[in-house]
Amino acid sequence: MSLTLYYSPGACSLADHIALKEAGLPHELVHVDLKAKTTEDGRDYREINPKGAVPALEENGQVFTENAALLIMIAERAGQLLPKECAARYRVLEAVAFITTEVHKGFAPLFKGASDADKEKAKETLSDKFSHLSQMLGEDEYVAGPSFSIADCYAIVMLLWADKMGIAVSDRLGFYRGRILSRPAVEQAMEAEGLA
Repeated sequence: MSLTLYYSPGACSLADHIALKEAGLPHELVHVDLKAKTTEDGRDYREINPKGAVPALEENGQVFTENAALLIMIAERAGQLLPKECAARYRVLEAVAFITTEVHKGFAPLFKGASDADKEKAKETLSDKFSHLSQMLGEDEYVAGPSFSIADCYAIVMLLWADKMGIAVSDRLGFYRGRILSRPAVEQAMEAEGLA
């Protein structure tokens, strides 16, 4: 199995990078300049992923996209990060879906030059979404239960974005963020992307 992750430092592709490191799956990294839509070796990235966004994961010549799908793919290839038991598995998938559709999507106005009023509204909405994420965490160590999963790989990236954008989160999520950032796989992925 040959895996290549197309990423941009600190983008949502960091979640997949963390998952690959956590799973111990051998992989190559290709840096993508999202403004120029080129790879580090000068290729037109839209020829790899016509959507022009990261992440993209190439496996044996086939390219797959969309963060939630890639996280599941990585977990299934590794046989970890996604529980096999039905209820626990569905809790992880529920968390990944929530992060994708409610949290990640909510950052769009903050990244795309929206008006100040729209940015403030987005921050308020995201604050509510992070409150719900805090409730999902509850008293567990991880977002979707007692074990680290792909949901945590994604949640930490969203928490890094919240910090960057000045969105306050609960003390519980702040503690969780610090704990997840100290995981070796997270440290390695962030260092490889020049973020640490």
